[in-house]
Amino acid sequence: GIVSVVGYGGGVIGRYSDLEDIVPEVHHFHTIRVNMPTGWFYSTKALRQLMDVWEKWGSGITNFHGSTGDIILLGTRSEYLQPCFEDMMKLDPPFDIGGSGSDLRTPSACMGPALCEFACYDTLQVCYDITMEYQNELHRPMWPYKFKFKFSGCPNDCVAAKARADCAIIGTWKDEIQIDQEAVKEYAEWMDIEEEVVKLCPTGAISYDPEKKEI
Repeated sequence: GIVSVVGYGGGVIGRYSDLEDIVPEVHHFHTIRVNMPTGWFYSTKALRQLMDVWEKWGSGITNFHGSTGDIILLGTRSEYLQPCFEDMMKLDPPFDIGGSGSDLRTPSACMGPALCEFACYDTLQVCYDITMEYQNELHRPMWPYKFKFKFSGCPNDCVAAKARADCAIIGTWKDEIQIDQEAVKEYAEWMDIEEEVVKLCPTGAISYDPEKKEI
């Protein structure tokens, strides 16, 4: 980009305004993309520390989150980029800059097995591994165009991998469908299985035996 931090070629989006004479405060208004924790899990301590750094070196304006998943810090001057970055790296936990430009954009994942019963694989671990493996490609643009990974634990696709990623990794069930028939019998005592389960299946893959009370 037109501006960056030492050793990195991406992660900062340079923005200048031609209205310096009218609004000098926005002559420099660069955006910093910050690599978010996998699954967007934060402690209030971590967020407060990050915001303290941003209010010190920037506008204090943020966007949680960009379409890729990064924390977006909106508005700082060129001479503040390096000290802001260095202060973020000194935090506990430290925050690194994400991707921008023709590089690997910051990989993102759904909450996966940490909070969701539908996860078919560990999205958090895979996203972390990919992020760490391709640090050079993430921070130093070297490709003709950007590339995005997104990891969804199941076909609900809560990170919109199908719509927003070049490589969408979505968990699916590989075994035969497992049904707790005893639980079905309990539900059948008060619930219309045919109307509320079978007919709601978009692919018509479910059938129900009302005599045996089995799916």
